[in-house]
Amino acid sequence: MKLNYLALAVPFFLFFIALEYYWSKRKGRQLFQYAETVANLNVGIAERLLDVFTTGLFFYFFDWIHRNYALFSIKAGPLTWIALFLLTDLVWYWYHRLAHEVNLFWSAHVVHHQSEDFNYTVSARITVFQAVVRSLFWAVLPLVGFPAEMISVFLLVHGLYPFFIHTQTIGRLGWLEYVLVTPSHHRVHHASNPAYLDRNYGDVLIIWDKIFGTFAAEGEEPVYGLTKPLGSHSFLWQHFHFGLELLLALRQTPGLRGKIKLLFGPPDAVDPRFRRLLERRLSNVRPGPAPTAALRQYITAQTAFSLVLLFCTLLFVHYFSAVELFLLSFFILLSLVNSGAMLDQRRWVFYLEFARLMTVLVAVGVFYRNNWLISLLALAAGLLAYYFQPMERAYLDFLYAGKRSNR
Repeated sequence: MKLNYLALAVPFFLFFIALEYYWSKRKGRQLFQYAETVANLNVGIAERLLDVFTTGLFFYFFDWIHRNYALFSIKAGPLTWIALFLLTDLVWYWYHRLAHEVNLFWSAHVVHHQSEDFNYTVSARITVFQAVVRSLFWAVLPLVGFPAEMISVFLLVHGLYPFFIHTQTIGRLGWLEYVLVTPSHHRVHHASNPAYLDRNYGDVLIIWDKIFGTFAAEGEEPVYGLTKPLGSHSFLWQHFHFGLELLLALRQTPGLRGKIKLLFGPPDAVDPRFRRLLERRLSNVRPGPAPTAALRQYITAQTAFSLVLLFCTLLFVHYFSAVELFLLSFFILLSLVNSGAMLDQRRWVFYLEFARLMTVLVAVGVFYRNNWLISLLALAAGLLAYYFQPMERAYLDFLYAGKRSNR
């Protein structure tokens, strides 16, 4: 069988997340909030899924640069692997630093810093937009002369390390604190305390922060999340709120020069009033009733199913046609948006649920091509459309138990 063994990253990461959760419970520490955990996993599921479509493109992008523009011809060997490690880590430092200092890049990176928790689930908060920006920075590697094969292998290994520094369960690590980025260093980076802002950008080595003057040691208790908390767990709002804020700010900025200066300026150059304006128009999340047991159970079941479906899609990706892969991906993405809407207790969530049902019917027809089955599926779709309103009322009563929820 031709399996994609990169799918094993899903149970690998879930194992350590479960281990961290078990340890925190044993120690009586509240390191996981339910809504934050689900929102973090949702972002991670989307990124892992979209990797199916982008990873190959990144490889060919690196290979194209290497074949056409490489300054040197570098071959794999002990010294060149070490050189690749150091250069990759240095490029990461500058990518990461500019992702915090430049609005254009912050719009992709901000999602990683929205969680008010700090645990292994936060490491999953990587978007495909961030992966694209990151790859543009890494394009310097094939330009220098490192072949795409070396870069791809190394980035897979290099990507493991950051997962393990997103935790509060590991304290100081002695002399390693002087060389590596440790959980202590990364807690500082994710904190919104004024003393910790814009510090500790390194990925594996902390030496770059010490060389370029952005290092800070952990002292006061970190407070995690954005300086202005998002106040929503909507999958779409988390991904696009700052991009929309930036667009509004660009519209209000006169002249091309002013717009370019804002685009490449720091995030605090964007007037915070734009966030409030967009929240009133698009988000408008108000304090609602406590989630019902049915709501939490349904979200939990849906998240678990999305993870299983993601694993199966990644593992057997070579056996799906383009149409089948699109339908599976579309269903998973709809589920993530749906889950975020339920966390915010939106009443329009049933429209997403109905779209998921329609997607399932289409997918069954595509996977099992049979005229009689297609006729039955069309009949089922018609019945679902006919009984839309009574199903919506029953669905919302089930989730929210008739309580007021956000519109």
